[in-house]
Formats: sequence, structure tokens, C-alpha cells
Amino acid sequence: MANFYTEHPELRFHLNHPLMRHIVNLKERQFAEKDCCDTAPQNFEDAMDSYDKVLELTGEICSEIIGPNAEDVDHDGPSLVDGHVKYAPGTAENLDALIKAGLMGITLPRKYNGLNFPIVPYIMCADMVSAVDAGFTNIWGLQDCAETIHEFASEDQKERFLTRVCAGETMAMDLTEPDAGSDLQAVMLKATYNEADGYWYLNGVKRFITNGDGDIALVLARSEDGTKDGRGLSMFIYDKRDGGVTVRRIENKMGIKGSPTCELVFRNAKAELCGDRKLGLIKYVMSLMNGARLGIAAQSVGVSQAAYNEALAYAKDRKQFGKAIIEFPAVFQMLGLMKAKLDASRTMLYETARFVDIYKTWGQIAEERKLEPAEREEMKRYQRLADACTPVAKGLSSEFCNQNAYDSLQIHGGSGFMKDYPIERIYRDARITSIYEGTTQLQVVAAIRHVTTGTYLNMMRQYEQDPTSPELTGLRETLKGLADTYEASAADVMEHKNNDYVDFQARRLVEMAGYILMSHLLVSDASRDVMFRVSAEVFTQFTVGEVAKHANIIAGGKPDEMTKYTKCMMAKV
Repeated sequence: MANFYTEHPELRFHLNHPLMRHIVNLKERQFAEKDCCDTAPQNFEDAMDSYDKVLELTGEICSEIIGPNAEDVDHDGPSLVDGHVKYAPGTAENLDALIKAGLMGITLPRKYNGLNFPIVPYIMCADMVSAVDAGFTNIWGLQDCAETIHEFASEDQKERFLTRVCAGETMAMDLTEPDAGSDLQAVMLKATYNEADGYWYLNGVKRFITNGDGDIALVLARSEDGTKDGRGLSMFIYDKRDGGVTVRRIENKMGIKGSPTCELVFRNAKAELCGDRKLGLIKYVMSLMNGARLGIAAQSVGVSQAAYNEALAYAKDRKQFGKAIIEFPAVFQMLGLMKAKLDASRTMLYETARFVDIYKTWGQIAEERKLEPAEREEMKRYQRLADACTPVAKGLSSEFCNQNAYDSLQIHGGSGFMKDYPIERIYRDARITSIYEGTTQLQVVAAIRHVTTGTYLNMMRQYEQDPTSPELTGLRETLKGLADTYEASAADVMEHKNNDYVDFQARRLVEMAGYILMSHLLVSDASRDVMFRVSAEVFTQFTVGEVAKHANIIAGGKPDEMTKYTKCMMAKV
């Protein structure tokens, strides 16, 4: 029986990272529930065995059910019936299989009937689901919205809503509007409080809402009359059972066609305030989006894996001029770089997930007791690392995902352009990853402050100290030199004290940092397991070229030349 998890040993490798022991001990509060809860692990080994078994079950469902349904789901898509979404038959089957397997509420506490898993194994499930059907991830994977309810809602709300998520109900986050895409400060959906019944009522339109007809939704709405910025926005919980929201249309998309992207009309839709008023965008959406961006990074890695798998299989099977095309240098070099980009994306994904796990869990512990100074310092350190790595993981993994899909289709040649091969669907699915939950350009905006404050450089210097196998010390030394180049380029840009110029060079600096960090992580992975050796070598050489290219452009740039360039381009518009 096919199993995506066991067929990709890279996943189990990342699950067994040395930092997992600390993560599990924190998540399980030193196994405090082992004597009072039958499903709680007894120790670290027991917990890891549980993660491994759930991942194996997920891998089986991916290979036996979700994957085989993917083409039909892409063809059928969801339909609109009486103002509500009806999933494609294959989507309904997929969801039913994962619910019956208990794979909802994976990270939620056991008291709400969740599995109480860390984020790492949950993201690993998302990685696998995305590899077989990226669109379905946008339905099943939105369960991570429940983390916002868990973090900020009242205990009564947690009990009522989180138990339903764990039982299999789906979620949505209703943020964007026709005139408020990335600029969420412009949200105008109106929230009005009714003192008679103690509920809020929502009126307006939301657009481009993934799984917009989900059972439970987090809705960003304007609660403060007379405001026009983010300070007038609050977060609300909408329950589909209460009615008041209809789906005006399901968007006809290029890809991820099994996932319904909806335009919603709110007409006196009853809702509950989540957390405090006026913090909807400032606090809660930021938390929600960081989780969503990690999820899209996982989706990107999964799609990269799918693209690579299809390219490799086709290159081995396709014969031209008397031999398999994988034997041609032009093809095997493409495959080598595809695999390197995939491994680089995945190692950054799980490094980021580990950082998030630690700081989030410390935050939950802080709600239970006062943290010791050392504990609070660790929480802050890992939060800073998570904030720095999340935009890199999302931004670069989604770009690599698109590049791998492109190269995979290129290896397929004309056949890849036909719907007879899965790469046609994978290619279309890949394109959205660098757009939604914040475009690559917006990830650069989030990341650049970690260039200017030195976070990325400090990470590089720390990774330089990591244990390295003797045969890889040359790569580590190369990366030390690249860090020096990056440091000089960042200093060159910042010495002009011109914010517009920093923005102009931001993507080059962020990419330099991201590539160097990914290379370090791959060298560390290869030092632990030889299966990453080739990817570490190939990706480091890729990084050498990219860093040199960006450094040369920065060295030749000046703020006044940027101004001339901008004026010239504006004149042509």
C-alpha cells in the first residue's frame, strides 16, 4: 500500500530534529497529563511514536485517497447551491477520511478533544496533503485558524468552538474586501453591537475568501464609528449555524480549483467579539497571518515535492535518442537544482516551525504561571527568530515552488502542457503560493527590518558554529565568506540613511540572507544524514552565484540613480 510519509524519508528526518525533545517537553508540560489522560504520552519517546504513527496514517490517506481524487476534484470543483458551497465529491471524501482519522484540531489541547501536537508534525501533515492536492490543503488546513481562538478568545468561546473544530467542522478567515486586499486597514465591513441580546451584527461584503462557506469564520470588521484605519477594526467569530451570510459567487480560478474562493454577503449576520475591541488588525490578524504564512510555506514545499516527483519519474521513463532523458546533462542538472531548492525550502520550513513551537508554547505557559527570567528571555528570542524566518520561509519557498513547477513542466516538454499529466495541474496550483497570504514583495517588507537590525547576520554567525562533518567544512567556510559579503552589502545600503533606497535594494538583501541561511541549514542536515549531501553542495553553489549577483548590483547602486530610474519608469507608464 502506497504511503507518502514512508516514501519520503526527509520527513521523518526533520521530525527527529534534536530540538524536538525540548519542544515536546514544553508542549506536554513535562508530561503532566500522563497519569490523568489515557491519550497523553508517558514520555518523549511515546510522544514521538504518536507523531510518527499519525504522520504515517496521513501519508496513507494522501496516497490512497486524496492523491487519486485530485484530478477529478480539479475538474469538478465546488458548486454554488442556494447561496452556499457544495464541495466536489472527491473533496467531501477527502475531508471525511481525515475527520474519521482524527486529523482535525491537531495542535489543540486534549481538553477540547484535540491531539495536543506541536506545530512541527501538523505542518508536516500539511506538507504531505499539499503534495497530493494543494487545493484541498486550503480546506483542511484552515483548522489552524482555531489557534487564534485558542490564543485570544474567552474560555466559553474556546469550549464551544474548538470542540467543533476537533470534531471536523471547517474554518475560514474573512479578511479581504473588494477595496481592501493587502491593505487591510481599509476594511469597511460594518459591525454593530446590539445591547438587547449582547451580540454584534455584521453587514457588508468580503471577497477572495478561501473556504468562505466554512462552518466557523474569523471575521475582521469595523466596530468603531468614524474610523478609517486599523485602530477601528475588531475580530469576530461567525457561526454558520446562525445564518446571515450568503455566497454571492465562487471565483473561477487558474488553480487550486477544488478550494472554493468566495465572495460573501453579510446581512445582519450575528457574531461574537473575539478578544478586545480595536485590536482586530493590530494584534489578532498579525498572529493569524503569521500562522497562515507558515501554512503557505508548507503548501509551497508540498507543491515543490510534487513537481520534483513528476519530473523525476518522467525523466526516467521518457526515452529520446536511444536513452532516458535523465541521462542528458541539461536534464539532470535541472533535476539536481530542483531537488536542492526543495530540500532548502523544507529545511527552512521546519526550522521556522520549531521556532514558532517554542515561543508559542512559552506564551501558553505564561497564561498558566509566571515565567522565570530565563524562560521569558527564551520566549522572546525564539519569537524574534520566528518573526525573522516566517517571511523568508513563505517568500522564498513559494518562489522556489513556482520555479520547480516551471522546470518540471519544461522537462515534460509538450506532454506537460496537456491535461494527461499531473504537472499541468501542479503548474497552475503553484502560481498562487507567491501571491496569497502576502505576496513575495510583502514578505520582503516584513523581512527587511531583520536585515537592518542584524537578526539574519547573527543567525548566520550562529550557524557557522554548528557541528559540521569533515567533508563539509569547505562548504561551511564558503558560507562564512558569503556572510561577510552580505554584511558588507547591507552596510553599503544602510550607510546612505535613505529609507527609499533600503526599500529599493530590500529584495536583494533578503534573498541573500535567505539563501545563505538555507545553505547553512542544508550543511547541518547533510552533516546528520548523507541523503542531503548533494543538495547541500548544489544549493551552496547556487547561493554563491546569487549572492555575487546581488552584491554586484548593490555595489554599483546609488540613491540618486534609483531616483532617476524610478522617474524614467514612471514617465513610461
